[in-house]
Amino acid sequence: MKSHNYFVYIITNPGKTVLYTGITNDLQVRINQHKENRGKPETFTGRYYCYKLLYYERYTYVQHAIEREKDIKLMSREDKLQLIKTENPTLMFLDVWE
Repeated sequence: MKSHNYFVYIITNPGKTVLYTGITNDLQVRINQHKENRGKPETFTGRYYCYKLLYYERYTYVQHAIEREKDIKLMSREDKLQLIKTENPTLMFLDVWE
């Protein structure tokens, strides 16, 4: 059986004033797409310059990732920050290529 990877991620802008939660099957490509959209008002992440990765979780099954994304999107900003701090206590920007 082929192994699959799905990622639920949280990105922010350089000033950390906006949080965006998404899902992808290729985290590196998706972060690059967000970077390329910087300043483009037609997308939320482009309008708010959200392309800095703060947090991600990996899933094998897409349905689990979709459910988790929905759960995170329902969280308050404070709850999202607490979640991020469980893995990234200083809220440093993560590099998906490490």
